[in-house]
Amino acid sequence: MWSKGSIKIPDPEDKEKNTICQYWVKHYDEPSEIWGINGGRISKLMIKVNGKVTASYDRGWDVEPEDEPTQLAYWILLKDYN
Repeated sequence: MWSKGSIKIPDPEDKEKNTICQYWVKHYDEPSEIWGINGGRISKLMIKVNGKVTASYDRGWDVEPEDEPTQLAYWILLKDYN
């Protein structure tokens, strides 16, 4: 099943600023030791910030999450879908 949406990550230094992370996740009912992230249910994942791909997983990492907003969004998606 595909899920998509956006996650608003607040800026820790400026409470008026937020980073919007758009995401697309392909997840299954059962985990996969071979294809899932950390052996879980997510087999594909993309996160974009300001139109730029900041994380991409397609049965393996193409772009790993490096900036703080993307990392936070990634952990939220792992909690929700993996």
